[in-house]
Amino acid sequence: MKEILFQDAVRHVAICRVSIEQIIALRHRLLRAGLPAEAAQFPGDNEPSTWHVALFCPFPPAENAPLISCASFMLNSYRKEPAWQLRGMCTDDAHQGKGFGGQLLACAEAAILQNSNTPLFWCNARVPAIPFYQKHGWLIDSDVFDIPTAGPHRKMFKRCSMR
Repeated sequence: MKEILFQDAVRHVAICRVSIEQIIALRHRLLRAGLPAEAAQFPGDNEPSTWHVALFCPFPPAENAPLISCASFMLNSYRKEPAWQLRGMCTDDAHQGKGFGGQLLACAEAAILQNSNTPLFWCNARVPAIPFYQKHGWLIDSDVFDIPTAGPHRKMFKRCSMR
């Protein structure tokens, strides 16, 4: 079941809140290629508070519109403060650099803020993705560290203003 958060009639895309089952294949293909499928399943994926969001194009009219980009936000903590941990964000290779990831990120942040009193977001960002997050207001908060199955990362965070 898709809960539509945003529709862009000009670009023919929709951003929806979805189940983990709807995004796990894209997450596995782009972020855990060569590893068992279970490697794309993260602790917290099945928690009721977790937000899985996806960008589909075209949408409508096709109910089975292709999945272009996805991300998951898990209620967690960061530096002893309640925070949403962003995990598994990715955009299909053929659609990177077209603004879809940024549109998904901004929409998800706004939707979560409307439904939560937690304005802090954080992630372990892959080093090549750092400029993307910086462009969207995220700040670097660590030196580079290695995640064995995913390579070099840095911690990043963003504190949003409550509306």
